[in-house]
Amino acid sequence: MNDYILVSAPNVQGEDFIKQLQHRRIPFATMVNNKAEYERMLELHVSTIIVISTNDEATWRVPELPIGRIFLFERSLNLCCRYIQICRSWTSKSICVVTDSTNPRLIYKGMGANYVVHSSSGETSFLISNDFMTDSQNG
Repeated sequence: MNDYILVSAPNVQGEDFIKQLQHRRIPFATMVNNKAEYERMLELHVSTIIVISTNDEATWRVPELPIGRIFLFERSLNLCCRYIQICRSWTSKSICVVTDSTNPRLIYKGMGANYVVHSSSGETSFLISNDFMTDSQNG
């Protein structure tokens, strides 16, 4: 069974990434922590949405679908750190944080992120076309 890419997409870059995955028919799931994000994912026709309460550890259980690479698009430092904390045990593959800030790099690495990508453009296809995707596509 192929691994699912897990995406937290609370911003335009994350939404673009989801559209890229859909266009390429790459299996993925999204992770949300509020109703507004859940509704946005439905509008993007995302079929697999994992709802997490960042304040309730009971909702942090490992999903039943196989999680491969994780892509977290930063909206806030605190939320991104919490998502890393929650997701690190869900996969042995990499966690990539995409941010337009240069400040949190060492914080995210210390929390368990493998990559911190700085990108201020809305373009995300480079994340799919390079080494970030290699392991998840090979099982």
